[in-house]
Amino acid sequence: MQKQSAHFSFGNETKIEDLGNGLKRQMLGYNEELMAVKIWFAQGAIGYNHAHRHSQVTYVVEGEFHFNIDGVTKILKPGDSCFIPPFVDHGATCPTGGILIDTFSPAREDFLGE
Repeated sequence: MQKQSAHFSFGNETKIEDLGNGLKRQMLGYNEELMAVKIWFAQGAIGYNHAHRHSQVTYVVEGEFHFNIDGVTKILKPGDSCFIPPFVDHGATCPTGGILIDTFSPAREDFLGE
């Protein structure tokens, strides 16, 4: 894995990756221990249930998200957040379209293509 991102990241200069199915991702900053990522969901987009070894905190910037964490579903709106422990099944749907900030510890090597 690349050791770390630049100290400063400018939204209009940082690559936005189209993940398909109404999802886009922009890396905000990372090192081996921590990563922050901005995720755009188109209206109706689904972040399918999955699990990974990373601790995750997600903050809702805009839109409405239906988060399922370990079989419990809650509706999150701007200003809300959730914590997802390592190896816990989770996913989200976004009926309105919206933006999330995801943070991971340690960093998601798979997001960097490694």
